[in-house]
Amino acid sequence: MNKNELVIQMVKETGVIKSNALKVIDAFVNVVSEELTKKNGKLTIVGFGAFKTIEKKKKKGRNPRTGEEIIIPKKRVVKFVAGKKLKELVR
Repeated sequence: MNKNELVIQMVKETGVIKSNALKVIDAFVNVVSEELTKKNGKLTIVGFGAFKTIEKKKKKGRNPRTGEEIIIPKKRVVKFVAGKKLKELVR
């Protein structure tokens, strides 16, 4: 499902007009993004899941073309952990 399909589905589920559904989805993405850019950002939606950032340490790796050993720098990445209800629905 892409963003446009999500907007259409939201219109069907809620009965709001398409432009309002698009604004709500954009606002949700902005709020989640802003929260996760904070130092210890975390957003939890009970039953659905939690978005959080984790710090990955620097590590050794290999260039797949040359086989040369390289250092992969540390970085923050986003992790999503599914909530109980979502896990049950997906089974």
